[in-house]
Amino acid sequence: MPGQGAVSRVGTGMAGTDAGDARADSPVVVVANRLPVDAVTEPDGTVRWQRSPGGLVTALEPFVAGRGGAWVGWSGSAGEAPEPFESGGMSLVPVPLSEEEVDRYYEGMSNASLWPLYHDVVEKPEYHRTWWDTYVQVNKRFADRAAEVAGQDAIVWVHDYQLQLVPAMLRQRRPDLTIGFFLHIPFPPYELFTQLPWRSAIVEGLLGADLVGFQRPSAAANFVQLARRLHELPTRGATIEYDGRTVTARAFPISIDVRAFDELASSPGVLKRAAEIRAELGNPEKIVLGVDRLDYTKGIAVRLNAFQELLEDGTIEAPGTVMVQVATPSRERVEHYVHMRETIEQQVGHINGVFGSLGEPAVHYINQSIPREELAALYRAADVMLVTPYRDGMNLVAKEYVAARGDLGGTLVLSEFAGAAAELKQAFLVNPHDIAGVKNQMLRALRTEPDEAARRMRAMRRYLAKHDLDHWASSFFDALRAQA
Repeated sequence: MPGQGAVSRVGTGMAGTDAGDARADSPVVVVANRLPVDAVTEPDGTVRWQRSPGGLVTALEPFVAGRGGAWVGWSGSAGEAPEPFESGGMSLVPVPLSEEEVDRYYEGMSNASLWPLYHDVVEKPEYHRTWWDTYVQVNKRFADRAAEVAGQDAIVWVHDYQLQLVPAMLRQRRPDLTIGFFLHIPFPPYELFTQLPWRSAIVEGLLGADLVGFQRPSAAANFVQLARRLHELPTRGATIEYDGRTVTARAFPISIDVRAFDELASSPGVLKRAAEIRAELGNPEKIVLGVDRLDYTKGIAVRLNAFQELLEDGTIEAPGTVMVQVATPSRERVEHYVHMRETIEQQVGHINGVFGSLGEPAVHYINQSIPREELAALYRAADVMLVTPYRDGMNLVAKEYVAARGDLGGTLVLSEFAGAAAELKQAFLVNPHDIAGVKNQMLRALRTEPDEAARRMRAMRRYLAKHDLDHWASSFFDALRAQA
């Protein structure tokens, strides 16, 4: 997640504590592309592990650690993997990836083939057989490690698009296991998915799970349709009959730790910083905010275009209304991402050149990761939050903004193609392909009366309080256990 830079220390040294062979009797195993910890090199050259800041770690750590479980994942560095070690009550089992495997499995197949395909082909996917071969090879390695550490009749929860072959590989090795899979990004309809040369292998890989979870009901329905049409399997509602088993496909919308984020955003330090941010921006009448990973799916250019046209129309004026865009660096080794960053920076420069003045830019652009506390302060300072992806599995930034607004201030402009739109129904929904529509909703959000804004925000906060991160993890885990 953008801005979640604050982490806590959980380990002491590259080998961690109790380094050595991983436990082979873990009752619960999480398999994800990354471990829940990051390696940090101290000034004296020693390496320690600290807890990763992502929401997935926050959600799953209690389930894994509380049951003496294991987490299988890549350390984030190419080369030999560290020995398994204990951390935070979990057995962490690193999986090695070579430089070539990072390039082909991660940057290639995962992020240049599957990512654009699953996001409605916003960018054209590339398909290379060498990437696919490496994807199969790496998925097999993850499956092997999970099979080694899982205890008899254990529950294994596999995560995301990088590891879609693991469920079937794991089922083949360990038929005693109960296997769940959760896809954090969208899942495309039949017409798009079937362009993938290895479409059958991906579907068969996912069918190795007992429960396949998605962000939206439509994604689960897409998967069931693929199983029926591509593999001619019998289906009934959300279930698929396959290889003598029943596979269930359901939606489990992911969320955030609402209470923790609310408390952070309401803390004296964050409130003070929010006031400072407004002062540093020149105390404008309105602050419009965007917070994204720098990715072509996020629609950053859409909101910049809409903001620019509102300035050109004279509907709004800078510095009375200013925009802050945080764009966290992403996949900087991929040429397209480098080009996109340059294009956005040129667009920001053009807007400021025409509508800004000395010391008073119309758009404040931040191309770096920012600490969680600073992010919360930005949320509290912003009058309008812009979340305009062309396609997003969920978009937790939208939920963070709502969780941060305990004062019931602020308005949310949200793409109808983000999974969050199905839950945050009081947001000002937009079609990011319709610039005129985006402009209109931005204006409505900017001009909303405080009572109306508070009514909308209160309803969204009430929903989020009941559907938080723990609710997501618990509902999936309970459904998976019911399959056992």
